[in-house]
Amino acid sequence: MSLVDDYRARTPRSRSLFERATASLPGGSTRTTVYSAPYPPYAASGSGLVVTDVDGNTYRDFLGNYTSLILGHAHPAVVAAVEAQVRRGSAFAAPTETEVELAEELRRRVPSIEHLRFTSSGTEATMFAIRAARAFTGRPLIAKFDHSYHGTHDLVMAGTPGVPDAISGLIVELPWGDPAGIEAALRGRASELAAIILEPVQGAGGVRAPEPGFLEFLRALADRLGALLIFDEIISFRIAPGGAQEVFGVRPDLTTLGKIIAGGYPLAAFGGRADVMAIFDARQDGAVSHGGTFNGNPVGAAAGLATLRELDAGAYRRLDALGARLAQRLASRITADGVTARVAQVGSLFQVFRGEAGAAFAVGAGQPSELYLRLLLDGFLIAPRGMGAIPTVATDQDVDDLADAIGRALVAIEKVPVEAA
Repeated sequence: MSLVDDYRARTPRSRSLFERATASLPGGSTRTTVYSAPYPPYAASGSGLVVTDVDGNTYRDFLGNYTSLILGHAHPAVVAAVEAQVRRGSAFAAPTETEVELAEELRRRVPSIEHLRFTSSGTEATMFAIRAARAFTGRPLIAKFDHSYHGTHDLVMAGTPGVPDAISGLIVELPWGDPAGIEAALRGRASELAAIILEPVQGAGGVRAPEPGFLEFLRALADRLGALLIFDEIISFRIAPGGAQEVFGVRPDLTTLGKIIAGGYPLAAFGGRADVMAIFDARQDGAVSHGGTFNGNPVGAAAGLATLRELDAGAYRRLDALGARLAQRLASRITADGVTARVAQVGSLFQVFRGEAGAAFAVGAGQPSELYLRLLLDGFLIAPRGMGAIPTVATDQDVDDLADAIGRALVAIEKVPVEAA
């Protein structure tokens, strides 16, 4: 039995739901990143570290809705906060005390955020941070980095289907970790540059941390060019109480946040210098408009507050230790098994790479990810490309088991031809 056949045999209800979904949803999904060939497992429930699919299969979840569930599924404190808020009301055409409390907590954790605003998604957060930079500087050009991900609005998706070609002239792509290449890419356009946006630890780029001095170089470059520096910390915020900017000691002008700040609910934020954020102050003429029916939604804000209150300094130390444990055990297995693979790790984030060149496990449309399927069949869930995140509910044994499962999968992948999988 092939790998795909084995998966199909274990997931008949998921297969049926996928086939049913294709009648209503293009490709059977409403979110590109959750599709994986031949079809994804359909979730029925989650509790702590464990997700159960509609066929009754259980998986230890080391993805956590792409890093957002840092406490695991249905954490009691989050459930209690959400239930209490829902009973008081789920949405109002008015601000609430809960959003003020969450804003205060974020400002306490991230000193560079003097003022902030909430959105419903990370895409909106980066979109409005970029709009703020353009409005404040009066300049049109934005610089971002190769292999970056900042959501799905037009500017950061320039060059992809459906985005007008004219958009490409408003953004320039920079080479990660290459000061000379960055200077060359911006040469002759400095007076147009509104902002440089980057993930201080790249997520989609393979859990790629900055080399020493790189963020400091960008801070100085932005200052020299009169541009703003935007840190997209939607993923990297989970590596420390104050995110990557705390770890690396570099203060951006604007920051975008999401995922863990909402405890599993749809809420995100952008903020930074008070003089920049003042352009959204509706008390003044000419303020930049920023609407959104669910901005600062009290249910998401309550979930976010409950989550952040669980994340004290001890929780981050433990997550760091678990991340290091996973990386060390997996690296040892890779060496002992003689496979060509490696693992990158920053805090509780990790990425498994294959081959001499260190490629992620990305595959073409309609092609299965061998690593992903092998881990599903072994009872583990990570991203098809090989990325994952460790939640606070994981134990040392869970992490050891994951490392061993990845090791077994890597051996099988290297020894079994792709077409036979």
